[in-house]
Amino acid sequence: MKYQKNKGTQLVLVIVFAAIFMTIFAGLVNYVVSLNKLTKLRIAEAQARSIAEAGLDYYKWFLAHYPDDTTHGTGLPGPYLIPYEDPETSTTGNFELSISSSTYCGDVASIEIESTGWSLNNPTVKRTVYGKYARPTVAEYSYIINSNVWAGSDRTIIGPYHSNGGVRMDGTNNSTVTSGQSSWTCTSSFGCTGSQTVDGVFGSGPDSTLWYFPSTPINFTGLTIDLANMKDRAQNRGGIYIPPSGEYGYRVTFLGNGDVQFRTVDQTYNYWGYSTQDGWETERHVIDDDDPYLVATIDPDCPLIYVEDKVWLEGSVDQKVTIAAADTDSPTINPRIILNGNITYANASSGLLAIAEEDVLVGLVVPEDMELNGIFVAQNGRFGRNYYQTSGSYDVLTMHNSYVCQNSLTINGTIVSNGRVGTQWTGSYCGSYGSGFGTRYNSYDRNLVDSPPPLAPNTSDDYKFVDWRQVEN
Repeated sequence: MKYQKNKGTQLVLVIVFAAIFMTIFAGLVNYVVSLNKLTKLRIAEAQARSIAEAGLDYYKWFLAHYPDDTTHGTGLPGPYLIPYEDPETSTTGNFELSISSSTYCGDVASIEIESTGWSLNNPTVKRTVYGKYARPTVAEYSYIINSNVWAGSDRTIIGPYHSNGGVRMDGTNNSTVTSGQSSWTCTSSFGCTGSQTVDGVFGSGPDSTLWYFPSTPINFTGLTIDLANMKDRAQNRGGIYIPPSGEYGYRVTFLGNGDVQFRTVDQTYNYWGYSTQDGWETERHVIDDDDPYLVATIDPDCPLIYVEDKVWLEGSVDQKVTIAAADTDSPTINPRIILNGNITYANASSGLLAIAEEDVLVGLVVPEDMELNGIFVAQNGRFGRNYYQTSGSYDVLTMHNSYVCQNSLTINGTIVSNGRVGTQWTGSYCGSYGSGFGTRYNSYDRNLVDSPPPLAPNTSDDYKFVDWRQVEN
């Protein structure tokens, strides 16, 4: 009887272990099956994502052949279903494109595309990617200069710095410094003793590993903005057109609430200023009196202001907006923009493009610590601040003596200048310098790279990604 009892116990153990084994085996089989399904799902997702990305690449190719076409050549709204075939992987499928564009004054600024892809083997597995295409603009640079230039030791520059001429870099740069020249002649006006042949980029700046020369010059003629086209859009597409004043020009103030104020400048002070390009000249860049002319509301669909006269510019900008000072009808009249005070942004989505047919100059009577935000383009002239003095034959007015030496200039944005730039002059009148600003800080505005103000000059005709991300399906 005892033997029979033990035999029954062994049978129970066999059954228990068999059950455990079957449970483990079933779990293992289920795991393998699930892993296989997951692997197939991941492959299908990867294929769908690749097909969706192919949709973005396809439309980039399409835009290269048909610029600004957001209807896939149909003239009709999307989405647009397009077959896909990859002969290397034998993958076939479809991608569906939804296309929209951002426009200012009727011109396309950027094109946004959502591409949804799937393979024919797994049509229920779809993936969507988003891409924003735009032509690169000058906003990608802190400086673009079409002349030899000297960045002093007080300078801190954040963002790419390019000159088609030679560069003396004594300042601190955190990005590339490029010159279109392999070498150039540095003279005393650039701090050299006599005339010296130097590298395209040279100087005492600490970040020489980021200096490159010769680099491909930026076609400055290609950056030229069609000012006549801007005038037409301001007059006929919802922008703001301001005719010649019949006086000295206009004081333009952004009010930070969607409005812009124009005042006619009818009296200015007369004093002396010096530039390397023009020598000593009588200036009238300080306002003595101005009268109300107009307060206008900026149209968000065409935030463009065209002033056919000289402009004194200041204020708080609360949206993307472009202002031009030009006279395309008179070849002998080339208006300037005088930066008359601080130009600030009221919110993170603000952006300014200020274009002068001739110079963009920082005025004489400005804040001691001045702040400028925006892209400033001196199309045929230069960006800078003239040299002023208080003793000699070419003085400023006594009431303006205290403005000759200013403390700091902070620029958040981009400078585009056909001529040599400069906001500090050598000498000892101000202690360690002769005139201008003691310290200068420049940083390109990353927000304007992805979303520049309307009609910002392009550095290339080719579209490129400025944003890419996967969209949850």
